[in-house]
Parts: sequence; C-alpha cells; structure tokens
Amino acid sequence: MTGRTLRLSRLRRIGPEGRGGKVRARGAQPKVVALGGGMGLSASLTALRRITGDLTAVVTVADDGGSSGRLRDELGVLPPGDLRKALAALCGDDDWGQTWARVIQHRFQSKGELHEHAVGNLLIVALWEQLGDHVQALDLVGRLLGAHGRVLPMSAVPLELQALVKGHDPERPDDIDTVRGQATVALTPGEVQSVHVVPHDPPAVPEAVAAVRDADWVVLGPGSWFSSVIPHLLVPELLDALIETKARRVLSLNLAPQPGETEGFSPQRHLEVLGRHAPKLALDVVLADEAAVPDRDLLTDAAQRFGAAVELAPVARTDGSPRHDPELLAAAYDRIFRMHGRIGPWR
Repeated sequence: MTGRTLRLSRLRRIGPEGRGGKVRARGAQPKVVALGGGMGLSASLTALRRITGDLTAVVTVADDGGSSGRLRDELGVLPPGDLRKALAALCGDDDWGQTWARVIQHRFQSKGELHEHAVGNLLIVALWEQLGDHVQALDLVGRLLGAHGRVLPMSAVPLELQALVKGHDPERPDDIDTVRGQATVALTPGEVQSVHVVPHDPPAVPEAVAAVRDADWVVLGPGSWFSSVIPHLLVPELLDALIETKARRVLSLNLAPQPGETEGFSPQRHLEVLGRHAPKLALDVVLADEAAVPDRDLLTDAAQRFGAAVELAPVARTDGSPRHDPELLAAAYDRIFRMHGRIGPWR
C-alpha cells in the first residue's frame, strides 16, 4: 500500500448520519454544481472533474480588482476573471487542455494598457460583445478549451460587494464602517461583521438557478469566505434554489483562515457567519481537512445546526502550503458522494 493510498484510506466521518444513506450505483456520475470564485473554486473544480462528467460551476461576479476590474470599469461588463479561472480549472490534463489553460491564464507584461490583462479575460469579453449573451459565450469558450464542465455567472449584472467591518480604522477599534469592493473586503483589517451586494436584489442567471435545482450534489466553497462563498447566498433566486433543491449540499471548508478577511477564524466560526447570512440553508456534509480542525466536537456541534455530518479527510498538499491537493480532494468528494448520496437521477 502506497503512502498516498494510506492517506486516502484515513478519510472518516464524524457526527450525525447523513440523511438518506443510499449509495449511488457503481460507475454512475452525479450531476454536481460547484459554487464559489477565485482559487478556492478552481481547486474544487480541478478535483470534481476527476470524478464526474456532469459538472457546472456557478461563479461570483463581484470582482473589481486587477484586469477584471479594469474591463468592468471601462466596458461595463461582468468581471471575467473568476469565470476564466473556473474554465482553466476545467481544462483536461492532456496537451490540448493544459496548453489552453496556460494560454487563457497568460498575462501580458508591458508598459502600456495591456499590462497585466489576462488573455482569457479579453477573449471572454470579446465573445460577450460579439454574441450579446453571457451564457452562450462562456459555453463557446468551454468548447474551444475542451472544458470538462460548464461555467456560468451567478448573476446577470456586475455586483458591488460591501461589508460592515468593526475596527477597520485601528484608531477606532469599536466603530463599524462600510467597506466597498471585493478586492478591498478581501484584505480589510478589522473584523467583518456581514456582507451584502449592490444592487440588493440582483437577478440570477436562469441557467445557474436551473442547474442548482436539477443537481444531485451542490458544493459550496472552499474560497474567500466573505468575498467568494457567501455572495452566492445574497442573490435571492439563487438562495431560494439552494434552500429548495432536492440535491445534497456539501460545504468545503478552507485549510486556513485568510489574512484580513477571516483572520483568526476557527472552522466553526466559518459556519456561524454562513448561518447568519442564510439562516434557512441546510447542509448535508461539512468537509474539512483533519489537520485544520483543532476541536472536532465544536465543529460537529456547529455542523449539526445545519443538519450536517462532518467529514474529516487529508485534502491538503503535503508541501505545507494552505492549498488543496486535487487528487486527495477528489477522493474525499467521491467518498462523500458514495456514502451520503441517495438514489438520484443517475440511478
């Protein structure tokens, strides 16, 4: 038995039994929808494409920094950056997939206006302008790349993320200020109390809502908690779909707190703030890296408030960095889908 096999065999569940308890048929592929943004969603997609051929990414559209922010400001378009990263993560491991993944992630280096623009961002925006349809354009890019799944924006309009932050000004540690913009929220000093989006009632992309309602599994996280994960709960139609779907829901926790945004957060604190933003949301499974959970009982108690079991598994890279290992994360998801799944549309 190899060292990797030993690590995979250590996956174990703690907490209450999952609802249903049915195991999906051998060789069947569940319909999976993954929600998030940035590198957290990319990690999840890279793992999930290894275990299912029916995969949809629903991506946040509140980014206002870097190349995405510049294109958003200049052209009034959805920020394409997180959509591009999701498409790159869905590229295959063959030469075609990896070549295209590198191409769309490539950033120009110059002293002019193209500096730091990503090729994929320009391609996506060009197709939006040519076709006049967000979803059709992203589907076309996906076909070009040979992507193992579909990428959809969560909303049809660009959103501004705003946060209420306690102690944003170190000289006024007890005051609560409004911090605007995803890039700013992600690095804010102080303690984030809550987040909301502007406009306050943004339209969801119908295909994203339909995907969540039709899924067998919905995966939320990992990723920047306030700026990539929770924003999906702030789109009313999407939140309703998450609450009402018959799919199983798994929440994938981060490997470590994020400096600024979730500085000092325990695993259970992540669940607490999620519950404050979506008190009606139920979960089936909470996945966490076993080395990142100092108190399993506290996490189990927090998960039980959502009706969820806790799965602890080694999902981090072995180099010590706070990054997920795609193969280990894939093994964890696959086990969850098999052990907690009910007989679904793939039966």
